[in-house]
Formats: sequence, structure tokens, C-alpha cells
Amino acid sequence: MTAERSSLHVPSVLKGESDWLMMWAWALLPVFLAVWGIVGVWVVFGIAVSNHSVNVTEQFPYISVCGSYPPQSSVFSQICNGCTFLIVWIDVIRYQQVRDLGDNCCHANRASLVIGLISAAAVSVLGNFQVSVWFWVHMSGAVLAFCLGLVYFWLQMWLTLKAEPSQDGHWVALLRALLCSLSTVFLLGIVVLQVSGFRSLAAISEWALVMTYFLLFGLFAVEFRHVHCFRVTVQEHSGGNKSYDRLHHNNTITMP
Repeated sequence: MTAERSSLHVPSVLKGESDWLMMWAWALLPVFLAVWGIVGVWVVFGIAVSNHSVNVTEQFPYISVCGSYPPQSSVFSQICNGCTFLIVWIDVIRYQQVRDLGDNCCHANRASLVIGLISAAAVSVLGNFQVSVWFWVHMSGAVLAFCLGLVYFWLQMWLTLKAEPSQDGHWVALLRALLCSLSTVFLLGIVVLQVSGFRSLAAISEWALVMTYFLLFGLFAVEFRHVHCFRVTVQEHSGGNKSYDRLHHNNTITMP
């Protein structure tokens, strides 16, 4: 029996390497979202320009206009669907990370989760309902995605100060506040410039806003490198009534 147990023992060095790889695997999730989104929308732009769906010499196009016509409309839809999937994962992991830190910010954390999930669903709506066909549905999704996304990031900036997983929380909060401020300016710029008739400048402001949002998502890599593991398990209820299963969440965070 003793020899058997020894053979199943995992050396601490290998376990440490495994933990380190797992932590950085979660950190790569926000980075992958940022790269996926930035590269994806510019690919859509390139296809739209190459097949003359848009004419940048007459007017710089909105992202939605670039993704309105085939074949790039299909690519645009898949890019948005992929972003929605990744945003949902990031929202949930970040929510559990802040919750498990035990700070007194549960209401703001829950609000950020709900707002983040709604904005993620809105990204899917604007990607699958092209502006040239479903104008009001697309615009509703865009307004929800942009406005609620901004609220989400401002909440995350506040949570960064209230629930720090590491010593680098201060510079992350500063950078996040700077990017959130730029996002606010870009969002207001879209509205003001569109109303004023400067549509090319409004479109450029929209592109800048979306790029800033992806950078804000990528910044979560700093916090996610402290996530040791994230799992959802279903276990049998331990009480007298065993007719149902209980959903149990467990998120373990290490503090290097």
C-alpha cells in the first residue's frame, strides 16, 4: 500500500509548474478577446474596402456599415458571436474573483455582472442583425453594447480599487480610469459629431471607442493571472432530500 501511494504522489515542482501554467492560461483569455476583436473588425473593414462595399474617399465608414453586406457580413457576425462568448466568460470569472476576495462591494460586483452580460448579449444582437436590414434592432443592440459597456468598465475601475488581487492594482486602476475616460469622450463624440453632420469623424470616433473597449478587456489579464482555477461542479445535495443536485461554484485565487 505504501509503494502504491508513493507512485501516485505528484512532485511539488511539477505541481507548481502546472499551477503556474493554469494561472497564465486564464490570463490569456482577455488577451485573446482583445486580439480576436481588433483583428476581426479590421479584417471586415479590409474586405469591405476591397470589394467596394464602402468608399473611404467619400466617407469613412462605421463598423456596422462595413459588416452590412456579404461576404463580410457573415464574418462580422461570427466575430461578434465569438466576442459575446468570451465576454460572458470574462464577466463571470471576474465576478467570482471579486466575490471570493471578500471585500464589501457585493452590490457593485453583482451590478457589473448583470450589466456585463446584457452588453455581451447586445454585441451578439448588433452582429447578427445588420444595420442595412434590421436598422432599429441593430441600433438598439449598439446602444446597449456601447452605453452599458461603458458603465461596466467604470464599475470595474471602482472594483479594482476596492478589491485588489495584487500590488499592481493601483497602476491598473489608473490605466483603467484613463481608458474609461477616453471611452467616455469617444462615445459622446459619436453622438455630437453625428448630430452635427460630421459623419466621418463620428465613424472614426466609433472605431476608437471599440478599440479602447478591447484594450480594457485585455487589461483584465493583469487580474486574471492571479486566478488559480475556475470550475463549476454539480454535486449531490447532502441533506435529507436527495432528489435534486446543487450547483456549486468554486473559484480559487492565489495571491503571489
